Amino acid sequence: MHRKHSIHRRAALAQLAGWGGLATLPAMCGFPASEAAQQTKLGLVIYNCAIRRKAMRARATGFDLFEPLTFLRYCHELGAGGIQASLGILDASRVKSLRAAAEQHEMFIDAIVNPPQSAADLDRFEAEICTAAGVAVLAARTVVMPGRRYEQFKTLAEFRESAANAQRMLELAAPIVEKHRVRLAVENHKDQRIDERLVMYQRLSSEFIGACVDTGNSFALLDDPYETIEALAPYAFTVHLKDQAVCEYEDGFLLGDIPLGAGCFDLKRMVETLRKARPKIHFVLELITREALRIPCLTEAYWAAMPTVPASELASALRLVRQHQARNLQSVASLPPEKQLELEDTNIADSLDYAREKLKI
Repeated sequence: MHRKHSIHRRAALAQLAGWGGLATLPAMCGFPASEAAQQTKLGLVIYNCAIRRKAMRARATGFDLFEPLTFLRYCHELGAGGIQASLGILDASRVKSLRAAAEQHEMFIDAIVNPPQSAADLDRFEAEICTAAGVAVLAARTVVMPGRRYEQFKTLAEFRESAANAQRMLELAAPIVEKHRVRLAVENHKDQRIDERLVMYQRLSSEFIGACVDTGNSFALLDDPYETIEALAPYAFTVHLKDQAVCEYEDGFLLGDIPLGAGCFDLKRMVETLRKARPKIHFVLELITREALRIPCLTEAYWAAMPTVPASELASALRLVRQHQARNLQSVASLPPEKQLELEDTNIADSLDYAREKLKI
């Protein structure tokens, strides 16, 4: 059941999302609506809108919803309070325009950056950080290890090699983010378990390297969702706020993104924990409209790169899943394109409403 959206948001979605109107979108980039949707302080990350981006590109060659200024204006029309987007390297005029638009609409900006892969990559990284600084981002979100641990690594040795490389990349990044005073937020990305991630932060000991706290990812590695938030909260620079629907399957459990308030997490508890540790923390919705992920925690391959996790933590995770079995998970792949787009839009709108009305974001 979907919550009732504001009149303006429903009108905006009808105007901007309808397949018949997609061809006119480039001309509408200014989004000159008579009034903005009722605002929340919850931001949107570009990954939320992948289906919409594809649909727009199909109808309007050369149009890119993820161009930072376009995305910011689009998110403002939906009532979001900020964006998290790949800024790349922008010239001075585009930096000025993006920053001015964010200030005009009282929205925040997070960048998405890749860490420096080696010393040869430092010029690229610093140029992106300079752009982020010029736009006055609150944080620059990054990921330091590829893929999902249980899919990417076949042995513990492979994982440890990748973890050591992640540490080296952040050591290269530290002087640059410190120089430009840009906070680099490393996401818990189904890569390290929380005890491993805390060791990484402690070794770096930089006030400009912290966490993009993802409220759902670490459960895929059997970390307790609430203990994860408590542990990462002191390091938090930004938050990927997500709810999750869970359901058992033969090899473990399914983990699916779901609108805020419709899943198994106590989001109020999570938000309060983060605000207690970081009173000025900001939140970004990450809700990818896709098939639920398979977490094959009952297979041998799942354990190859983390053989020391206690059986008690597997038991705790499966108990949580069984206590919160979803009656059905969102199915996306079987839907026709227009229904996929409608579902994505509804997921975002429901989450913005819930954040404003229930979480006071």
